[in-house]
Amino acid sequence: QVQLQESGPGLVKPSHTLSLTCTVSGASITTKYYYWSWIRQPPGKGLEWIGYIDYSGGTHYSPSLKSRTSISRDTSKNQFALQLRSVTPEDTTVYYCARSSGGSRYDYWGQGTQVTVSS
Repeated sequence: QVQLQESGPGLVKPSHTLSLTCTVSGASITTKYYYWSWIRQPPGKGLEWIGYIDYSGGTHYSPSLKSRTSISRDTSKNQFALQLRSVTPEDTTVYYCARSSGGSRYDYWGQGTQVTVSS
C-alpha cells in the first residue's frame, strides 16, 4: 500500500519560505514512470497544481508559481520537498502531495497539511 505523508511548519511568516516534505512509503520515488506532485486548495477554490518532480529528478512547475517554487528530493529517505518563497497570506491553504503516472489521474494522496501565513 502506497502512503504519502506531508510534514512541515503549520505557520509561516509573510515574506518567508514555506517548506514542506512528503514522505513516501510502499513505493520508490525513483520508479519509472511516476510523477510526484504538490497541490493546494485555496479556500473556496478548486485544486491548484504547484509542480512535480518525476522519477528521474526532473521538475516542472505551474507558470503562475514558478518564480517562487522549488521541488527537490532525497532518494535515500524516499522523500520529496516543496519550497515556496516570499509567501503572502494568499498562500494560506491546505497543501497536498500526490502521485500520478504520466497523464493519468492522481492515484495516491497525502492527507494534506494546513499552512497559515501570518505574522
